Amino acid sequence: MSDNTAAIKQYIVEEFLPDLTPEDLPADHDLLADGVIDSLGLLKLIAWIEDRFVLPVADDAMDPDNFRSVRAIDAFVARAQPVANG
Repeated sequence: MSDNTAAIKQYIVEEFLPDLTPEDLPADHDLLADGVIDSLGLLKLIAWIEDRFVLPVADDAMDPDNFRSVRAIDAFVARAQPVANG
């Protein structure tokens, strides 16, 4: 995992799981299936990703699997950053 993992966990805990600490959130926890993030939460998460990582999220990247877990979000950011910066 990248250095972005801590920032992603911190955001998810602050916004969606205030009773946990970032260390308590497993990187592979399914945030969508478990109901941690709903459709409005997903839009909020995507807006945060765009702002935090200066990374536009194109319509074709809006696949929920890209945002299902901390690990999936981290991988999505890692894949998309070179495109955005290149």
